[in-house]
Amino acid sequence: MGLPFSSEQFFDVFGAYNAAVWPAVVVLWLATLFLIVSLGRGRANAVAIGMLASIHWLWSGVVYHALFFTAINTAAWVFAAVFVLEGIAFGWFCVRRRLTFRFDRTLRSRVGAFFLVYSLAYPFLAVLSGHQLLRVPLFAVPCPTTIFTVGLLLNGHRVPASLAAIPMLWSIVGGTAAFAFGVTPDLMLLAAVVALLMLWKLPSIQKNRRLPYTAAQGHASRT
Repeated sequence: MGLPFSSEQFFDVFGAYNAAVWPAVVVLWLATLFLIVSLGRGRANAVAIGMLASIHWLWSGVVYHALFFTAINTAAWVFAAVFVLEGIAFGWFCVRRRLTFRFDRTLRSRVGAFFLVYSLAYPFLAVLSGHQLLRVPLFAVPCPTTIFTVGLLLNGHRVPASLAAIPMLWSIVGGTAAFAFGVTPDLMLLAAVVALLMLWKLPSIQKNRRLPYTAAQGHASRT
């Protein structure tokens, strides 16, 4: 069964999306860059990282899927609901479970760092794939959001496996765009599934290293 929309319609949606919300896309890219650099330097705030991931998923669900993609695909309403669910889950677990994120020298963390950097490079790679600048997925859309999230999950500590379910599913769904529409950067989504399946059970923090500093620990030390 074929897709309910054409390649031209697919890229038209991105054209409309980019023209309408590009300032927010730039702001979200810069915020993501800042927190990824902070994570690499060991200075990232776990709550800030978790809430950024939540914003990514809520934005992709509400703004991209619900407001734009539904114009050519009614299934986008389902996608929107799933993305919003992931965004709410990230926010809830971050606040209630105090998730922590830290880059270290383990294989799992190094692979995660690669996906984080790749998510930032995604807009440039999408343009280099041969598509028009304003009619291609750039940032703050489902595929780079998923790649960014996989990078976070692989650098996470005490992260529930349920947070990986939706990113894995979208990696499979969104990865088809690499073949159907020639968005070659989306091929990395398929690698993300493999990485999560192979590396999820590996330790994210070496046992002989101090656990990441959290906002909760800082508050306890001041009281």
